[in-house]
Amino acid sequence: MVTYILCGIGVLVVLYVVMAFNRLSTRRNQIQNAISSLDSLFIQRAELIPNLIETTKQYMQYEQETLSQITELRSPTVTEKQNPYLQPEQGKKVLMNFMARAEEYPELKANTQFIQLQRAFSDCEEQISAGRRYLSASITDYNDAIVTFPSNIISGLFGFTKYQWQYATEKQRQAIDAKELFK
Repeated sequence: MVTYILCGIGVLVVLYVVMAFNRLSTRRNQIQNAISSLDSLFIQRAELIPNLIETTKQYMQYEQETLSQITELRSPTVTEKQNPYLQPEQGKKVLMNFMARAEEYPELKANTQFIQLQRAFSDCEEQISAGRRYLSASITDYNDAIVTFPSNIISGLFGFTKYQWQYATEKQRQAIDAKELFK
């Protein structure tokens, strides 16, 4: 009978060790997943924001050129002398065509581009912030699990060590200077 009790206790100890090992391994993998998720968000930010800014800059340039052309054509200084290839009747037709287009689309659209850029930038930063909180919570859970009794015995036996906090570099701590990207 004593043998059965000792075998039962041994089985319970082995089961506990296996469960504790699996729990610690899962928490360590959770940290790696959080780091990987954050890296993908950093990559997204690094690729998305400059591309959106470039698109906005190009649209601003296009809009400015269009407005300049419309302004130029609306002024009464378009004459044959300024453009010998443009006959007075052709000039009126071109002016009417541009004015019709301008009246069809009286609003400037660059502000929409800026709003989309702002929204994308804000969304990206919010996702990174959420990812950082998740990583921090994962590290805390893991570190707590390997230092509390009795799982600290299991972590010591299998070489689980405290996970080092991930600190941002000085460059990462600086906000992206959108003004610089617009140059």
